[in-house]
Amino acid sequence: MTAGAAVAAEAAGTVSVGPTATGSLMRHELTTLPSGLRVATERMPGVRSVAIGAWVGVGSRDEPAPVAGISHFIEHLLFRGTARHSALEIAQIFDRFGAELNAGTARETTSIYARVIDDHLPEAMDVVGGMVGAPSWDDLDQEREVVLEEIAMLEDTPDELVFDLIGETTFPGQALGRPIIGTSDVIERLGRDDVGEHHAQYYEPGNIVVAAAGAVDHERFVELVSEWPMRERAAQPRREPASRAAGERAFTERDTEQYHVCLAAPGLTRHDERRFGLALLDQMLGSGASSRLFQEIRERRGMAYAVYSYTAHYGDSGVVGIYLGTRGENVAECLEVVGREIGELAAGRFDEDELQRAKDSMNGRLALAMESTGARMNRLGKALVTDGELLDETEVSERIERVTADDVAALAAELYDPANLCAAGIGPDREIFDGGVDTLAGAGLTP
Repeated sequence: MTAGAAVAAEAAGTVSVGPTATGSLMRHELTTLPSGLRVATERMPGVRSVAIGAWVGVGSRDEPAPVAGISHFIEHLLFRGTARHSALEIAQIFDRFGAELNAGTARETTSIYARVIDDHLPEAMDVVGGMVGAPSWDDLDQEREVVLEEIAMLEDTPDELVFDLIGETTFPGQALGRPIIGTSDVIERLGRDDVGEHHAQYYEPGNIVVAAAGAVDHERFVELVSEWPMRERAAQPRREPASRAAGERAFTERDTEQYHVCLAAPGLTRHDERRFGLALLDQMLGSGASSRLFQEIRERRGMAYAVYSYTAHYGDSGVVGIYLGTRGENVAECLEVVGREIGELAAGRFDEDELQRAKDSMNGRLALAMESTGARMNRLGKALVTDGELLDETEVSERIERVTADDVAALAAELYDPANLCAAGIGPDREIFDGGVDTLAGAGLTP
């Protein structure tokens, strides 16, 4: 759910779009400051909280190899103090509020977000503004150790580590496939100059969206953002276009009780209209409790505790994937089931009830999410900073309902062809992994 019409109207100053799913008018207001920074709000009557977020258009795919992981490192360092507040003071302020303050780094975005009672909004905005615009880079070495511990923790968590392995396999030799968290050898040598230069390059007004949802007045919120200390505009380097692999494999030998297996292939961009059909396919294949993989592999056969499918969308590419964790004796059978269920969906062997159940599930989850100030803020901020469409709930529901069975089957055949799926595994024996993947690759798509 991204933002075209709203972004296109930036030159007009403030715009508002979109009724809610219940038909009442919910205003999404957008103002572009003279600096180029965009401010978006959505007022939600009847709540006391405000979710705020600063969204920056930078992520791991914007990093040259010598500084891979620097965006995530900077995200950590923003909490280490600003020109006006120490790290302890930042923590104490939000603890006193009983509020949430956190951040996250993704492939193409970094976000710093908080949720506070409306009375605390001015002070919260002052702190977050300093974190975004005037970090002090204090305690760089201490936070470096924290990130190194985070990397070490990941290395000890094979069901997480396998996702980095499949990323490098699906998008080899490029930033889009590298771990977001970085590697210990790079983090150990990053210095203050590296951090400062990367921050100056990307944390500039034209590359930032500040969003809020809840008990918020748009004009007052714009005033608060206008007080943030911000740098002048900087030229943005071009992102390298994504290139893809097909049918590649990677395996890391570990003395684990389970084999952790990921399958992935390039998916759809965030601008592709077919993403609604893909969301339904994902729900039917493996992302719901009634999905085919969950029911067949876990519920009927008891061969896995965790098995699911997933998708991700980027500006010029995307990912479809499947994860499962199982003991060695079950790897081949599990992957045979995966291949068969993909083939069934690609051949259109599902009834209208299964498709409608997926549609109902998506619409229900959308309605529940839109009761959350955090979900609405995320929707605004991420949409605007990635320059896509900003759709209200009614528009999303209408596009979901327009998806046909033929649309779903065509996507399964195109995106999940076993011959094109890359595979990554972590476990004790490469031969067991390869044997299972061979079973999947040989399944083909039965017409």
